[in-house]
Amino acid sequence: MAVTSFMLAGCTHTGAGALEKLSAELSTRGLKKPLVVTDKGVVKAGILEKVQAVLKAAGIPCEVFDETVPNPTDVNVEACRKLYEEKGCDCLVAVGGGSSMDCAKGCGVIAGRKKTINDFEGVGLLEGPMPFFVAVPTTAGTGSETTLFAVITSTKEAHPRKTVVADPRMLPNVGIVDPLLMLDLPPHITASTGMDAMTHAVEGLISRLTYEYPIAFCKESIRLIARYLPRAVGNGHDVEAREKMAYAQTMAGMGFSNAGVGVVHGMAHPLSAFYGIAHGDANAVLLPYGLEYNKMVRMDAIAEIAELIGVKTCGMSTLDAANAAIAGIQELNALLGIPRTISELAKQRGLKVDKKDIPALAQDAMKDISMTFNPRIATQKEIEARYELAWG
Repeated sequence: MAVTSFMLAGCTHTGAGALEKLSAELSTRGLKKPLVVTDKGVVKAGILEKVQAVLKAAGIPCEVFDETVPNPTDVNVEACRKLYEEKGCDCLVAVGGGSSMDCAKGCGVIAGRKKTINDFEGVGLLEGPMPFFVAVPTTAGTGSETTLFAVITSTKEAHPRKTVVADPRMLPNVGIVDPLLMLDLPPHITASTGMDAMTHAVEGLISRLTYEYPIAFCKESIRLIARYLPRAVGNGHDVEAREKMAYAQTMAGMGFSNAGVGVVHGMAHPLSAFYGIAHGDANAVLLPYGLEYNKMVRMDAIAEIAELIGVKTCGMSTLDAANAAIAGIQELNALLGIPRTISELAKQRGLKVDKKDIPALAQDAMKDISMTFNPRIATQKEIEARYELAWG
């Protein structure tokens, strides 16, 4: 058997009130000036104020970069790095969803170096350790507090393209997953980010490189999401549902960070880069189409998903159970108010998409590192056909 290496964040605090751990994690290491990387939505929600209060109580002043944009760009990362260096910060604290996490990771990669984040696209290209990094998610979606990835939109090409930077040195030193920070998340964002976590878990489970540890984390994550995400969407102040989703998204992150994702992510990234579609929305819509594409090579694993999401498969053939799993994911999307097709999603979110872009979308999807982990080897024509099906 091959030797496997399972990589995790240094420490992850999870549960109601976990935010209180932040100051001790910094002070015990002699860190005195964090840069808090966040966005305007987190500021408006009053979450930044809570973080600052915890730091202030411990006598730790902080600088704030609150200009993170959805699907952060190389320009966004450069602005964050500039503030980090100008203010003489000694550590990073990301507070927000996946965009804030990615922006902070990107800042850490290039801090103190005369390079841009685009120079580090790929795997294992960091030139040294990142600054001490604490990740405080405010959504139950990306699992970035325990992953070694950052996804940054490059603006240096003919059209925006999402690039992936991956390196074990990007794993956060500390993750703080406090469901109390997620209580006021709007229903549609709760649904979108929750299905992002579901996609991470599903693709981690069926990845070409998956093995026992990711499989265990991904299966439990799928089970928890199917059970508790509808509750969290229906009642954002259901603390139990929020806490279960917090655990689920972190476990999904542990799983896919070590096993990789696949065709769904490969196709989702260009949709976000081209049209500004939220990453979770893109993943949610594409997930059934990706499962259908991979069914011929991962039928057994996909069939297992049916039971995990609550579909009774006793007496079914493996093929029927796999089909039931795909139908079950579609039904979960519908329950959460997530459309079935790209065109319906764009209309719902007030975005413009153009079917003529499919060849360019597929071309960028084929360049995405996610495709290297997919269990079925894809061609550009096959990816174009998947986009056609998903377009509606």
